[in-house]
Amino acid sequence: MKVNGKNYRAIWMEGEKVCMIDQNKLPFKFSIHYCNNIDETCIAIKTMITRGAASIGAAGAYAMLQAIYSVDGLDIVHILEKAKKQIDSTRPTAVNLFYATNRVLEAAKISKEFAINEAFAIADECALHGKLIGQYGNTLIEDGYCVETHCNAGWLALVDYGSALAPIYAAKNSGKNIFVYVDETRPRSQGARLTAWELARENVPHAIIPDNAGAHYMASGKINFFIAGADRIAANGDTANKIGTLEKAIAAKYYGIPFYIAAPSSTIDIKTSSGKSIPIEERNSDEVLFYSGKLKNGKIEKMRIANPGSGALNPAFDITPASLITGIITEKGIIQPNVEAIKKLLDDEI
Repeated sequence: MKVNGKNYRAIWMEGEKVCMIDQNKLPFKFSIHYCNNIDETCIAIKTMITRGAASIGAAGAYAMLQAIYSVDGLDIVHILEKAKKQIDSTRPTAVNLFYATNRVLEAAKISKEFAINEAFAIADECALHGKLIGQYGNTLIEDGYCVETHCNAGWLALVDYGSALAPIYAAKNSGKNIFVYVDETRPRSQGARLTAWELARENVPHAIIPDNAGAHYMASGKINFFIAGADRIAANGDTANKIGTLEKAIAAKYYGIPFYIAAPSSTIDIKTSSGKSIPIEERNSDEVLFYSGKLKNGKIEKMRIANPGSGALNPAFDITPASLITGIITEKGIIQPNVEAIKKLLDDEI
């Protein structure tokens, strides 16, 4: 995506530094965060300086690369096995992270050079897959559609192009008139902060709506199509995504609105039989109790918005059953959310 006249990916490498757009500072400040070593990259993943399943995967691959660069003439496989454990512990739900670190580790068993090439290939594949998801998803969006989306599954989350937003960008670029209802996506407000920021950069008409207004607009006949990303898709099609996705899927089913998940095939975890086995990350309660925003003087300040003394629970994801999902848009095409379709998709990749 182009920002201030320059094309950017969400994450890339310069020498041995991992460079990423600091998503925690958007939309108020566009800045690049630099990670000089694996420890700093792991902190950036954990604190969501970079986020989104595929971008997390790319960050994991680059962190493995930093582990390779940090040693010389030692047992590279042993070093990477240790690095993989450190990286994988940063975010427990997004399977793309484990997919990426495992690919680099397996490549290292062939050669150091192969592992290095594999790390760079993972990020390039993410960008290509986003572009292809956009092309397939565009076939589902008709001229004049109003689309609702949850959280941020744009180019920030997928290195480039995006997953859920890629079909929206493709539809707009193909000349279709579309309007996007952007769920604010509390508690971190990735919709209000990140998705709205992206759509504004691409001149896509949109409006931010409260998370609890989705069913209202569906009932009013304002929503034609719902699309969300995914952090992990189980073998049966059950999908983990940002907390609040399940509620929207239930409402969409009730009102007969197509509900699609967009994700690269690397987000599918064939070893996880159903959503019941997907671990749900519990994040710090401060994300619920506090909020940060830009003041009139330009200063960004964090403030408590909840009752002093009250605690909070903060599950980062929920599970949408396959029965509520109309289809899954991947870089290989659009499939049904069931075991047979998912197995065929992955078998075709071998």
